[in-house]
Amino acid sequence: MATGIDPDVRYCSQCGQPSHLDQLARFGDTLVCPNCKSSYVQKLREGVAPLRPMFYYGGFWIRFVAFLIDGIILGVTSSAVQLLLLGSAFRPFANMREPMPPDQALEAFGAIMGTLALSMLIGVAMGASYEGFFVSRVGATPGKMALGLKVVRPDGGPVSLGRAVGRYFAKWLSSMTFGIGYIIAGFDVEKRAMHDMIVDTRVVKADSAAFVPQLPRI
Repeated sequence: MATGIDPDVRYCSQCGQPSHLDQLARFGDTLVCPNCKSSYVQKLREGVAPLRPMFYYGGFWIRFVAFLIDGIILGVTSSAVQLLLLGSAFRPFANMREPMPPDQALEAFGAIMGTLALSMLIGVAMGASYEGFFVSRVGATPGKMALGLKVVRPDGGPVSLGRAVGRYFAKWLSSMTFGIGYIIAGFDVEKRAMHDMIVDTRVVKADSAAFVPQLPRI
């Protein structure tokens, strides 16, 4: 059933009038109709109107490779910590020659379950610290840095520590949707995954983070 809405119609940021996308002038992420173009360019020259940078967003596949690199780094690190913890928990069973008394076996089983829970908590803490530190301090995790990607706010600004940690936990929701939360990045105009939408971040190519288009001639 037709809705009668043209998907290529956009609204001028100055007067609010609808126009076809081909008729609008683009200034970074700002769209301006022909009637407002001259006055808007003049505002830009006078420094009155802000001009947002135009980004080159990181696509699904390059982000997937970065995700694998980070997964390997975190996996190796957390596995080493977990092996140390689990090794101490299973030590009572290492040299066991005879069946363990029920009360002692129950105590050992409780210690193992407690160690497993602790190792899971440590894994979560390591993942949150990894994401929070690198994204808030340098703008990207090692996997993203290796592929020239950067995590920024919509205006190109840095991501705070709290938002970076929140982004890590928002990724759980992307995973809990059978990976659909990640896949939608391949179809979104700004290549946002679900966790990017939740915390309002963008993944862009690092060399485009400060790119601003030239003003057109009138």
